[in-house]
Amino acid sequence: MPLPIGTRGPVSTTGLATVLDVVVPVHNEERDLETCVRRLHAYLDTHFPYRFRVTIADNASTDGTWAAAEALAAELPGVRAVRLAQKGRGRALHTTWLGSDAEVLAYMDVDLSTDLAALSPLVAPLISGHSDVAIGSRLARGARVVRGPKRELISRAYNLLLRGTLAVRFSDAQCGFKAIRADVARTLLPHVADTGWFFDTELLVLAQRAGLRIHEVPVDWVDDPDSRVDIVATALADLRGIARLGRGMATGVIPIARLRGQLARGAISADPPGVPVGMLRQLVRFAAVGVISTLAYLLLFVGLRGQIGPQAANLVALLVTAVANTAANRRLTFGVRGPEGAGRHQLQGMVVFLLGLGLTSGTLALLHGMTAPGRLVELAALVGANLLATVLRFLLLRGWVFRSAAESTESTVEAR
Repeated sequence: MPLPIGTRGPVSTTGLATVLDVVVPVHNEERDLETCVRRLHAYLDTHFPYRFRVTIADNASTDGTWAAAEALAAELPGVRAVRLAQKGRGRALHTTWLGSDAEVLAYMDVDLSTDLAALSPLVAPLISGHSDVAIGSRLARGARVVRGPKRELISRAYNLLLRGTLAVRFSDAQCGFKAIRADVARTLLPHVADTGWFFDTELLVLAQRAGLRIHEVPVDWVDDPDSRVDIVATALADLRGIARLGRGMATGVIPIARLRGQLARGAISADPPGVPVGMLRQLVRFAAVGVISTLAYLLLFVGLRGQIGPQAANLVALLVTAVANTAANRRLTFGVRGPEGAGRHQLQGMVVFLLGLGLTSGTLALLHGMTAPGRLVELAALVGANLLATVLRFLLLRGWVFRSAAESTESTVEAR
């Protein structure tokens, strides 16, 4: 049973109870598993002052991973191995966390990309009762990250997408370094449906909406160049997960109000279920500005195409309407008035413009590379590309360019 609101205190660290259970989900990791577990076990044995356990969760490996896990469990005290018949990081964490008797539950990736020095700061607020969930963040101030530009861009774009669609307040949803209090997990996990990579995001969104306190730890993180994550498949699964989660909260299938009643702390203001009212108002105004901008863009494109060619006409039309669109959304959609920050907003809006330019120009290039399209086909393709660019534009304007104004609008609406 969850503790009543505001009464979650320090966890018990005396006696024979296990305080911390660190789960390491693995699939076909026989090469790295032993090194990882020995290093993690040695670190905990030296630096963690309470009883701990390391759980190896084998996700249906087909190589020698399970044999290595069994050998480690037989040799090292406080190490256990759990075998799952199906793949999925979310499934592994759901199973092992709910089956654990520890007071605090954590997990980390087998490649140990995150510096283990962040483990104690991660779990300390949960042990003390200060926080309910803790996450390592590669995007928080103070984090030091080594990874390629492609992964950096994907990570930042994904977290911007979450801010724009689900109004999240945490900075890094997918860092493989998280912890949760067991009493909170027992209430929250039955409502987390994803069994794969979206599990982390779903858990954090529900925690935020339920009024839980999420503690972020900036981490030192080095990318594993041998990572076998399928980025495209994972991105598509994440998009489906965002849509499902948003629909579930909006329709009441996910009982946010009941979770808030069970788990929320009195001092923490929880988000209303579903899409925030402020966001709905912004969407309506953004759509109106977008319709006018799209019509202006098309008129400019048609007028200029015969004089300077399709690519140049697309560039000029987009540039003119992008400046006007940013100014209009700044004032009408997000309520920002006055000259302060206008130049910065236009520069950030220009970055968003360049993404739209890449999308529309890429569409034109692809179209002309495949065939010699007529004027109507060309316009239809551009309309489709612009619709996609418009969705991306709203998410970036809301989650990045005018983020503080968007949050201020939601806070005002909630206060009413």
